[in-house]
Amino acid sequence: MKEILKSIIADFHSTPLATIFLRDLQLPVGSGKVISLIGPRRSGKSFYFLHLMKTLVQSGVKQERILYINFEDERLQFQAAHLDLVLQAYQELYPETRWKDCYFFFDEIQNIEHWEKFARRCYDSITRNIYLTGSNANLLSREIATAMRGRTLTYEILPLSFPEYLRFKKINNQKRDTATRSKVRKLFRQYLVEGGYPEVALMTSNLQTQVLQEYFDVMTYRDLVERYQFTNLTVIKYFLKRIASTTGSYLSLNKIYNELRSQNYKLDKNFLYEVNEGAKAVYLSLPVSKFDFSELKRVNSDKKTYFIDNGLLNAITFKFSQDFGKMLENLCYLEFRRQNRSVYYFKDGKECDFVLFEEGEKPLPVQVCYDLSDQDTYQREISSLVYCCKKLKINAGVIISMNGQEPRQVDGVKIKVLDAMEFCLGQVKI
Repeated sequence: MKEILKSIIADFHSTPLATIFLRDLQLPVGSGKVISLIGPRRSGKSFYFLHLMKTLVQSGVKQERILYINFEDERLQFQAAHLDLVLQAYQELYPETRWKDCYFFFDEIQNIEHWEKFARRCYDSITRNIYLTGSNANLLSREIATAMRGRTLTYEILPLSFPEYLRFKKINNQKRDTATRSKVRKLFRQYLVEGGYPEVALMTSNLQTQVLQEYFDVMTYRDLVERYQFTNLTVIKYFLKRIASTTGSYLSLNKIYNELRSQNYKLDKNFLYEVNEGAKAVYLSLPVSKFDFSELKRVNSDKKTYFIDNGLLNAITFKFSQDFGKMLENLCYLEFRRQNRSVYYFKDGKECDFVLFEEGEKPLPVQVCYDLSDQDTYQREISSLVYCCKKLKINAGVIISMNGQEPRQVDGVKIKVLDAMEFCLGQVKI
């Protein structure tokens, strides 16, 4: 195993670091903290690491001072006892290198049992320059928080935002000419349907669905079945697709349980709760709580669920292929999450898609509607938004639609109508 590790380390040091498309995320260098980068599989964590390592090299750090291990390398059949071999292999290759000057990058480290103890030992006795990635948000965050006790900073990377998507498509969004704006508008509609997985954004459309379905299979088998040692794969795949089909709606585990029982599947309801927790951990299910001024009530409320990517959503369920309203709602949720906004939904007689709320500030209701041109649709969306504002005793709300409109005042409530594309580009703020 040590010789394999030496080969992997030496190969990395002899290979020039590639130039990659830049992401908007910025991780600190030299913070004295363990930096954790979490996000769904294939969202660009490894490539971001490459960008960060190249930045270090360009700043004068020799590539040999960077130790990079991808723990999903098929050559590594790792167990916890093997982790120290990483350090031994590196030290035997570079015996003169001072440990404290080294930078450790460990990719998908959550695959190794007790990895957090190893990370803590590295931090305490070797180097403070440690960077970790993982595709399991719950495990990585919980384990490293326990092991490091405040010595870590955690960041999240999702599939591409729309500005990043344009960058991948080599479109200069700073241009204001009519042709560019028209192209950007067309790409936004494409992005709405195809999603933002980096690899998918760079390939032809005839391959995208197949690749996304393979992503789903890997997330199911590697991240759920193998990690949690789940059995009954048929039930798991059915359950995950039901999560996808309820995007933007309430997820009833009891209803899904009864559906499975009616089809003669024998299972314990607790199994569905376990699978649901796993699905949240690996980013296949993104729950949103009901808004209440009481934090306890928010935590214990029924959950609506959203999905990690519209392209992946469309690849595994046919329901949303023409439901542009739900796709736009899901896209807006993902954008709020990228902005680190605290997002809830409103339901009390009528419903409102989102409520943005931070403690000590006023809540802001946000309704998402793909097309406001139909008068009945317009009245329904306005009515729900105004009702929510009245219930929360505030006088401002927002509608996000495919075409922005002038602000208006309805029954004492000031309503902004924002263009969805401009919102996703960051050109208009909420």
